[in-house]
This record gives sequence, structure tokens and C-alpha cells, in this order.
Amino acid sequence: MTIRERLRLGPERTVLLVRVLQLVILAILVAGLWLKSLGVAINAAIGLLVTQLPALFERRYQFTMDAGLVLWITVPMLLHALGTLPLPGLDFMTPYRAVWWWDHMTHLFSSSLVAGVGYATARALDVHTDAVHFPPTFMFAYLLLFMMAFGVIWELLEFYVSVTSRLLGIPGILTQYGIDDTILDLVYDMVGGLLAAVFGTAHLTGVSDELAERLSA
Repeated sequence: MTIRERLRLGPERTVLLVRVLQLVILAILVAGLWLKSLGVAINAAIGLLVTQLPALFERRYQFTMDAGLVLWITVPMLLHALGTLPLPGLDFMTPYRAVWWWDHMTHLFSSSLVAGVGYATARALDVHTDAVHFPPTFMFAYLLLFMMAFGVIWELLEFYVSVTSRLLGIPGILTQYGIDDTILDLVYDMVGGLLAAVFGTAHLTGVSDELAERLSA
């Protein structure tokens, strides 16, 4: 039973929920423009574009994702965009600064999503060709290493973008809060990779099978 089924969300309700969340991200984008906050607007715009990728893949490549997976993609994009929005009454602090667990929560969701992509891709290759075979133990270790490597690359990107945005006078695009925060981010990245490793077979098999079919076409 999938997470969506446990929550008793049918496909229609899930699609409706995704649309509502996309509208919220759009509202954050408008708020960023209204507040003249380029950081908020850029993060919301990127998040909104990412949530459109499943529809783009379906139109261009006839690659259909389960509505629950589309929701999985949308939630971390919303959390990240919302985290950059100034909170009224708190000296314009953002959830990332005002709520200690916000950054960790977004890393957990985002890392599980990235690890899920890594799992679906690796399993699709395993199904597609007899030249490679990924046993469960290897797949588990691969996902952890893949996620940790991606996490390190992301932290480096976050650092350089943060430095560049400050030099250009555009605050709020990506922010680092020190070495301790970076280490905690990597820990939550690993937890996200573990979640994908544990639940990937149950929730991502359909995606990897469809991707394998596209590779065979």
C-alpha cells in the first residue's frame, strides 16, 4: 500500500492537491515580486518550474508519473519557497531562520526525492539490460553514496551561490549557516537516502519499469 493510499487520497484528490500547492508557490512568487525580494521570487519560480516537469515529460515523452510521485516532487518545492518568504511581525525573518527544524525538514524531503530519482534510474538500467545487475545490498549502498555525494555537491553550490548573491547584493537565494548546519544537512541527506532505499521498491517500481520501457524503445 502506497503512502497516498494510506492517506486515502485518490488520484483525483491528489492531482487537486498538487494544483493547490502549485497555486501557493505561484502566490509566493507574486509576493516576492510585490516585496521586491529577488531571492523569494527566484526560489519560487524555480520551484514552480520543477513542479511542471512531470507534465512536460508526459507531453513530450509520454512518460507518466503516479500522482503521488508528483505530489512528492511538489511538497519540497513548496517548503523551500515558503522557507524564503519573510514572516510579518518577526523583523522579516524567514522560516529558515526563525524555525530551527525548517532547513532540516526541507533537506529530508529533497534528499529523499533525489535519492528516489537515483533509485529509479539505477533499477531501470538493471531491468533494461543483462549487462548489469544490481543486487539489493549494492542498491542500498549505492543510494547512500549517491545521496551523500549529491549532498556535498549541493552544499558547495549553496556556498558559492550564497557568496555570489551577497557580492551582487541579492540576498535570500541560497544561504549557509555555518559548518555545524552543513554537517546536519548532510546527516538529513543521509536519512533521506535511507528512506528512499527502504521504500523505493514499494513506491518507485512503476517509474523505473516505465523508464526501462523507454530505454528499450
